[in-house]
Amino acid sequence: MLRAFQFVLILLMLAVLAMLSAITTMHFAIHGGEVTVPSFKGLTVADAAGKAAALGLDLSVGSHFYSVDVPAGHIVSQSPAPGTIVRRGWHVRLGESLGPQRVAIPNLIGQDQRVASIQIRRAGLEMGSTAQMPWAYAPEGSVIGQNPAPGAAGVARPSVSLLVAAPPVTTSPAFVMPDLTGQVFTAAALAITRAGLTLAPVKDAPPPVAAVPGAGSTQPIQPLVPPGSVVGQSPQPGQRVDASTPIELTVEQ
Repeated sequence: MLRAFQFVLILLMLAVLAMLSAITTMHFAIHGGEVTVPSFKGLTVADAAGKAAALGLDLSVGSHFYSVDVPAGHIVSQSPAPGTIVRRGWHVRLGESLGPQRVAIPNLIGQDQRVASIQIRRAGLEMGSTAQMPWAYAPEGSVIGQNPAPGAAGVARPSVSLLVAAPPVTTSPAFVMPDLTGQVFTAAALAITRAGLTLAPVKDAPPPVAAVPGAGSTQPIQPLVPPGSVVGQSPQPGQRVDASTPIELTVEQ
């Protein structure tokens, strides 16, 4: 009985040791591939690349900045930040200093977008973002704004973003067609033109006629509204109309 108990105890101890060994192995497998991102600021691009390679990090220069504090060719920014724990092979993006700004920002206002982009590159600058805005006071495709402003000093990045004129949005005001029947034509026509709507050629109402009993013929009858009054309209009351909608009135003669 005692030997059986000792045998079971030994098996339990071996199982515990195996579990601890597995946990330790897993810990090193997970954390052994981690590395703390160092600070690359102030290093040359070559020195930063060597430092990153020694830690198993991937490196690239993704942007450029003007700086009066960091010499040209040295690192001025990085992502992730120093002290960040990452896996080996992680990609680190660096910003390289161009030194103090020596390039003048050209005046691109009023130029065609293509001409402005060529001038930006000729000045040794980078093309930034381009946005469009409806603008009726400049030709379509011309530059109406830029950032940085012309002649700006102390800018952070060697890029120029443009705001380009787009065709203006022309939306005519819409109205609900009123009921003009019964009104005098001159008053109805004046209301239509004052609202900025289009008055179509007037349509004359046919004269009302009535049959003469036993005679087999017709004769005109007295109209129910005074001559010159509106007796019909198109579009009908309640419909949506705008400046492009012709308003046709039928007038009693």
